[in-house]
Amino acid sequence: MTDYVVLVERTEDRGYGAWAPDLPGCVALGSTYDEAIAEMREAMRFHLEGLREDNIPAPKPTTIGSTTIAA
Repeated sequence: MTDYVVLVERTEDRGYGAWAPDLPGCVALGSTYDEAIAEMREAMRFHLEGLREDNIPAPKPTTIGSTTIAA
């Protein structure tokens, strides 16, 4: 199993959006943080399954982490 970094952002409607920098086009939305993560897990599963079906290798992760920095 491969680990991919997932970033979560607040949306304008106060929900949450999730995306994986190493899986272009793979995104998910949720009304809570936990819901966005659960939806992203499913989106990633579906995305990677589609790549396999099309005989396209899954991208190797290059993003290794994230942090927040107060500015």
